[in-house]
Amino acid sequence: MITVRASEARGNADHGWLRSKHSFSFGSYFDPAYVGFGPLRVINEDRVVPGAGFGTHGHRDMEIVSYVLDGALEHKDNTGSGSVIRPGEIQRMTAGRGILHSEYNHSKQDPVHFLQIWINPSQKGLEPGYEQKAFEAADAANQLQLIASPEGSGSAVKIHQDANIYVSRLGAGNNMNFSIDDNRQAWIQLARGEVSVNDTSLREGDGAAIVNEAKLSITALQDAEILLFDLPVDE
Repeated sequence: MITVRASEARGNADHGWLRSKHSFSFGSYFDPAYVGFGPLRVINEDRVVPGAGFGTHGHRDMEIVSYVLDGALEHKDNTGSGSVIRPGEIQRMTAGRGILHSEYNHSKQDPVHFLQIWINPSQKGLEPGYEQKAFEAADAANQLQLIASPEGSGSAVKIHQDANIYVSRLGAGNNMNFSIDDNRQAWIQLARGEVSVNDTSLREGDGAAIVNEAKLSITALQDAEILLFDLPVDE
């Protein structure tokens, strides 16, 4: 079964410097039907104006993944880590027993557009940590490229949960397949373009909860950028 979470049905927040769309309940936005999907707790699509950002604030017991679509996102935290994240890179921060960090648009001229993803960890009280990796654009062209996994091998960052995140930049007319193992489920977030998933249409900003489907056939109706989450059925 594929249940579409339409882009326009998401929660919205407009703070002037930040425009954000929430796939799941977040902050003052609450939808009892969308408080998460398995261990996937948050997908926020954020746009931040030049020079602005989130001041220093705290998190605890969460795996926080940042994926930049356009622009550059600057990160700093109290572990001494700091970097700039750009398209083609993936960042994971383990909040663990507690971490303070800030995120800002690195540019004074251009906006930054990114996805902020939260995943519940498999255990609490982990050592706070940070990891960032780049992946080759060719590795995500018309195929699924693993960018986060429990093992964290290759171009994938390590997340402390039995979950995998894939990305694909699928050209119009191209197709790819994905098999879902028993006791697994999937979420697709369409960052750009338009696709068909087992004959279900998704447009830019849409998400889809996928349960009791053994195989997915994904066809790009337009050039598309896709994030696919392979998740356990139970946390």
